[in-house]
Amino acid sequence: MEVREALLALNVPEAPFQVRHGFPKEKADLVADRHVPQLDLTVKIRMRLVPATREVRALEEQWGRISHEYSGRQYGRGGGVMVARKWRFEKGPDGRRHLVETFRFDSRDMKDPLRDTVLAAGWTWRGVLLKW
Repeated sequence: MEVREALLALNVPEAPFQVRHGFPKEKADLVADRHVPQLDLTVKIRMRLVPATREVRALEEQWGRISHEYSGRQYGRGGGVMVARKWRFEKGPDGRRHLVETFRFDSRDMKDPLRDTVLAAGWTWRGVLLKW
């Protein structure tokens, strides 16, 4: 299928995520994985291809330490935008302190290329919340 090959073609060294074939227990045709060690966060998008309706059903999941108040890893599911940044002060050329961004995470960096690839192939991207 052309959409499957197009999604697998997103596996390039500079991509922040990997697209692979799903394992039987994941109940998905393709899975996109990303681990963000700075946040102790794992993001997974499970995709099921439905050729009859030319749609990709996508279930977004994340595991991580979302809150400093809770010491364990938490599970979440569903579409949404997560953005995280880390900053530090550095001395600039003018001798003054400036804030410099040292880390940036945006969940759209993973979801947008997947969704855009599906739409460019003429298929529909449908986010789901419940297990299929």
